Amino acid sequence: MTAPFVQVLRLALRPLAFAGAPVVLLLAAACGGGDGAGGTDPDAPASAAFGIWSPGPFDTCTKEQHDAYFVVGPDGKKYPTWHPPTGPGGCTFGHDHGRDPRGSDLFGSVGNIPFGLANEALLVTDPANPRHEDHVGHKVEWENDIELRPGGSAGNFLSVRCDVLTKLHQGTHSKDAFTNNVHEIVQHLKCSDGSEMGITMLTAIGNPGEFRSRCTGQVIQAGQATPLNSPRGGGVRIIPERSCVERHMLVADGQRSDYGAALHENWETSQSIRRADGSTIAHFNNYYQVRRPSRYYDPTQPNNVGRPMADCYATLPDGRRARGGDCAAATQDGSVTGITYDDPRSPFNGASRFVDVNGVEVNNAGGPEFWYTDAYGRNGQPQPFPGSVRQRVSRNNSDLGGFGGPVIGNTRDYGGPGVRAPN
Repeated sequence: MTAPFVQVLRLALRPLAFAGAPVVLLLAAACGGGDGAGGTDPDAPASAAFGIWSPGPFDTCTKEQHDAYFVVGPDGKKYPTWHPPTGPGGCTFGHDHGRDPRGSDLFGSVGNIPFGLANEALLVTDPANPRHEDHVGHKVEWENDIELRPGGSAGNFLSVRCDVLTKLHQGTHSKDAFTNNVHEIVQHLKCSDGSEMGITMLTAIGNPGEFRSRCTGQVIQAGQATPLNSPRGGGVRIIPERSCVERHMLVADGQRSDYGAALHENWETSQSIRRADGSTIAHFNNYYQVRRPSRYYDPTQPNNVGRPMADCYATLPDGRRARGGDCAAATQDGSVTGITYDDPRSPFNGASRFVDVNGVEVNNAGGPEFWYTDAYGRNGQPQPFPGSVRQRVSRNNSDLGGFGGPVIGNTRDYGGPGVRAPN
């Protein structure tokens, strides 16, 4: 075992239960060990999401140190949760999970977020078609006291203050998002008009098997999605591909590379939880954006994955190449060779992210505060059923925000010691 805990946090979680009686769970978040202090059960069975990370060649923390960051979910299983990019003694995990949720005004009621809860629910209801997601792609963002305005004419003279805590699985290092449109999303929100939600679900972002080019707007058919029965969804995944790199990053003599134009992802989500009759209980449509991902789509490369870091060393037949900016800084104008895409020295690590908080809609006046849905937020019922996830929605009707809502996280970068792709 590793060194004993140096910090233990005892924090009640608001239950987001699977089928069964509501429970209150405790989290032990610490710098090593995982001894169950604070009421957690170290012998709880592992969820499919727990324990899947192992250190790579640049990482100095151990798997044991990593797995010490866990929360027991409402189904009694252990799940990974937020942790800093460094561990005991400053060892490095090599990835980040975004903003520390303990600073959110919602944290006292929400607690740490189980990563993979909705994926686990899908294993119950559709075990033949699971959706497994890697560990490093879970990204947390939050902001206290943001302003949203009611829809319609009321928005001209009224405003509502809201606390938002959100999490999306948004890995930007692999081929996954080229085809796979299903990703776990979490949304906690509390507003001054009484609107509240605590939602965990799998959201389908656009159509399975495709994404839209960052530069051309073209829909690119990239292959088969996993699971094969992935539903179609609202929104779209906008991802850079090779033409973006050749247009904006590899430039002629006398020009300067525009890495922001070449390498920027925007996952525009649109998700609802719905009653069994199909009517909407709650809806939100955040946009999750990433600067400097470590991948782009290139069908000439293995797994269709191009690497911006490799392009720092590339020269096209017409002489175009990366000039200035990130590549020049990382390679010291080409004097440092051999930096790979997963090297901590690479600036392309997907650690600069922000979220557009757009429309938030609640349609639950007279309804129960807790609804039970399937993993995709469908078939909402007042009573639990096998494989259900409990969703919390305030008992009111509200229509807040819209496209072009407030941006959170725009000035933050979650890179740090050892943070690198995969991230």
